[in-house]
Amino acid sequence: MKKIICKREYNTETATLVHKHTVGYFGDPAGYEETLYQTQDGLYFLYFCGGPQSPYAEENIERLAKTKVKAWVESH
Repeated sequence: MKKIICKREYNTETATLVHKHTVGYFGDPAGYEETLYQTQDGLYFLYFCGGPQSPYAEENIERLAKTKVKAWVESH
């Protein structure tokens, strides 16, 4: 997935996967994945996707501040 946020491109195909958190199993309507990526410029973003009954029924990308990366990884 690719998304432009504040004139910067965040792309799951070109960024480095840092950490993935999965809830449920493949095909679980309430299951979802949260994946942390780092761009070549050192920026971080989260990619979300999940089943229709999950908090992430539609895939999306959100920026994550460098100051919050460690806390996010430790909580997952």
